[in-house]
Amino acid sequence: MPSNKSVSDAPITQFINCRILRDNELQREDLWVREGRILDPEKLFFDEQGYADKRVDCEGSIIAPGFIDVQINGGYGIDFSQASEDVSDGVSFVAKKILEHGVTSFCPTLVTSPPEVYHKVLPQVKVHDGGPHGAGVLGFHLEGPFISAEKKGAHPEKYLRTFKSGGLEDLMEVYGSLDDVAIVTLAPELPGSQSVVRELSRRGITVSLGHSAADLSQAEEAVQHGATFITHLFNAMLPFHHRDPGIVGLLTSDRIPAGRTVYYGMIADGIHTNPAALRIAHRAHPSGLVLVTDAITAMGLPPGRHTLGQQVIEIQGLHAYVAGTKTLSGSIATMDMCVRHFKQASGCSVQEALEAASLHPAQLLGISHKKGKLDYGSDADLVLLDEGLNVKATYISGEEVWRKGQ
Repeated sequence: MPSNKSVSDAPITQFINCRILRDNELQREDLWVREGRILDPEKLFFDEQGYADKRVDCEGSIIAPGFIDVQINGGYGIDFSQASEDVSDGVSFVAKKILEHGVTSFCPTLVTSPPEVYHKVLPQVKVHDGGPHGAGVLGFHLEGPFISAEKKGAHPEKYLRTFKSGGLEDLMEVYGSLDDVAIVTLAPELPGSQSVVRELSRRGITVSLGHSAADLSQAEEAVQHGATFITHLFNAMLPFHHRDPGIVGLLTSDRIPAGRTVYYGMIADGIHTNPAALRIAHRAHPSGLVLVTDAITAMGLPPGRHTLGQQVIEIQGLHAYVAGTKTLSGSIATMDMCVRHFKQASGCSVQEALEAASLHPAQLLGISHKKGKLDYGSDADLVLLDEGLNVKATYISGEEVWRKGQ
């Protein structure tokens, strides 16, 4: 039967034969969508006497909110940190490819680069919604160059910067602009960093602590000034020590401001973090865990040599190294792989694994009123999965954008 037209002419889609992730539970009920948002069926039936125009039989699938990747450096031969005339084409290409991994929105991530790279790349990509063309862009994640030389990881040392003129001027000089920037990763022990943390937070930009040799008190001070994220926990930071646990200690710190959650990125690819370390983090602070791929150019490519920013990277099996070294330089994991590995390695529930890739990143970015949940009124960004958490189909704003085998 056609939908009642008293409220909207838009067609209504009803997803049937599914279990939907809502309120930390998998609930066996239908999901209703209109105009790209999730509908309250009770209001539809009783206030509008409406019906579905289209039914989608999910064949017992799990429906979860679309995955959100807040740290992805590129993939499929594309490197977001390579200044070119067609950066937006490269971002669009990756955005389209990651739909098959359940990702419906993401933060293109730039590693430490010279100022001219930021000045060329940043103006070319604007925040925009996803659709059949690809996953939506939530804003850039700028990882560096204001990081520790000691914990630079795969970042090129010659482009690292400090806060010389006391803060924001340094940022503007390097980045050129903070428009369309969602996250900045910096080292909180750098002199002048706290005023930068305050200013970025005031502007609504998420401040992440990473590539840092900070002790716990320096990390806590940054959180008190507004930092809310830790970039790839355990990697490129001081190892946990019982007398000074460093940034890792934020997971159980009692000096976090009331009402504030510190989130932490976790590369659950089976390489960057030992499963025991992953379990320690998850059990200490489950509500803060955010799965990230930290994927590089070589995601989706065969073994061999590829670029990441200003470095040459070598792929050996599932490992991505700075060429000629054993320094890890990002992963070649996809988000659905990370979800499956996280569940298997941590022993967490299906719900927890899915929320670490959807709800938690949305909360981190302050967008959980529209993304990361299947609440009434939320964006209908969906991923359909089988029992093994393999992606069967991806929807953005209620529209199918990818389906396995098609």
